[in-house]
Amino acid sequence: MAQEQTMKPETAAKKLGILLSAAPESFRGAPISRTAFDELRTEPPAWLEDLRRDGPHPRPVVAQKLGVSISGLGRAGIDEPLTTAEIKTLLQEKPEWLVRERETQAAVHAENARVKQERAAKAARSQD
Repeated sequence: MAQEQTMKPETAAKKLGILLSAAPESFRGAPISRTAFDELRTEPPAWLEDLRRDGPHPRPVVAQKLGVSISGLGRAGIDEPLTTAEIKTLLQEKPEWLVRERETQAAVHAENARVKQERAAKAARSQD
């Protein structure tokens, strides 16, 4: 019988969108089986729900919640994890860097959409 696959706690935390250092020791201390990981995703325990709701959040989650890129966080000097309350405060206060980075992110998304549409049109013409 094959042994069940496992993943490192770092990998599981990344896939769950949580900060590893904020997770309980029982999660951080040992590899996580695929079955256990699937259970965490489908039936998250209270500690996981609390982390997802309140943070602290890892940089990719902070960037997503603020509507900026991870690079934008770096340019703004935000290197530490933020809580949901800190993110909400930033969204309410709208500091200059956040407005600028959100505009940059929107421009990048618009350009990506334009390129995708252009490629689709080109592909459609080549099939005609």
